Amino acid sequence: MAEQYKLYKYRWVILAVFMFINLTMQMLWIAFAPITGIAASYYGVTDRLIGLLSMVFMIAFIPLSIPASWMIDKFGYRKAVGLGAIMMAVFGLLRGFAGQNYTLVLISTIGIAAAQPFLLNAWTTVPAKWFGTDERATMVGLITLANLVGTGVGMVATPLLYEGGTSIATIQLIYGIIAAFSAVLFIIFARENPPTPAGPAGEQAHALMLDGIKHALKSKPFLMYLVISFIGLGIFNGVTTWVESIIRPRGFTPTDAGTLGALMLVGGIIGAVVIPAISDKQHKRQRFMFLGIALAIPGLLGLTFATSTWLLFVSAFFMGFFLVSVNPIGMQYATEVTYPTPEGTSNGLIQLCGQAAVVFVYVMEVMKTRDGAFTPGLLLAAALLGLCLVLVTQMKDIQSKE
Repeated sequence: MAEQYKLYKYRWVILAVFMFINLTMQMLWIAFAPITGIAASYYGVTDRLIGLLSMVFMIAFIPLSIPASWMIDKFGYRKAVGLGAIMMAVFGLLRGFAGQNYTLVLISTIGIAAAQPFLLNAWTTVPAKWFGTDERATMVGLITLANLVGTGVGMVATPLLYEGGTSIATIQLIYGIIAAFSAVLFIIFARENPPTPAGPAGEQAHALMLDGIKHALKSKPFLMYLVISFIGLGIFNGVTTWVESIIRPRGFTPTDAGTLGALMLVGGIIGAVVIPAISDKQHKRQRFMFLGIALAIPGLLGLTFATSTWLLFVSAFFMGFFLVSVNPIGMQYATEVTYPTPEGTSNGLIQLCGQAAVVFVYVMEVMKTRDGAFTPGLLLAAALLGLCLVLVTQMKDIQSKE
């Protein structure tokens, strides 16, 4: 007897609470970036140690990604993500209660960072369990947008709260309370499976399965895209992490840094919707990856040298629009060139490689000049995007079988 598949309206509740905890995680990640110099003075440490509060998220992801994926697969996403949500809430609150003690803030941040892989690695699992086949890519896109929105909120709200007279410790406590609220909502409303399946069980990709990893790593175009992902996410995370330090030597304020970061993310959100849609319509990947990388370079150079506010903000939007658009197109390209490797496996490897780009975030800070300018690191980033263009020319589209 044929199995019956049904889509339930409750799937939107599942998606909403999952998006909310992902959004909150990004707020916690980026909370110090737009006020780096102020936070360094507040805690009595260097800019580099404030940057570490962002970098630790990427560092923790590397060893914890595969164990988190195993737990999601073994025990179900509700238990695994629920554990991550509780960790995020507990350590988010502890970071708020740490006051001006940098050591306690760092320990709390490591706890929050350890929770992140449980959320990030369930991106494909939640849609696969609750949504139809023709909805899943869109749902992953909405989760991606929630992450970008969370980063943007943290970028804008943090300097605004500070300039409004709220202390840094209180700002962190506010974010911790939001994290706790999002965790409670997830635990109350999340369900592992709908009463009847949303689609055939065989369509539910299990992330990071060994055979899929072996097959994917034999694909030359996929390996090339891993390099592109490493560079692209390294640059995006680097600019996001050091945004206030990058523009401070040119006389810009923390509020300018928050606005810059928000505009870069707004550009990224629009670019991640518009350009992949055109790519889908034309069934072309390579040309749009090339376009995105090539046009991100002028935006990056504008961020490097702009001395006027309008040029700085236009450059940020321009870079975000084109650079972020490459990621969803590249992820789809990766699933096509590594078939029949499950989508969750190829995407998991890309995210793991992207988080490893924390190395570049550190290098950017090390390369800054004596007067604090990030110009050498940003010019290196532009040169690496040039290398990405060379790699893309070697990557051919998979011909669709109509």
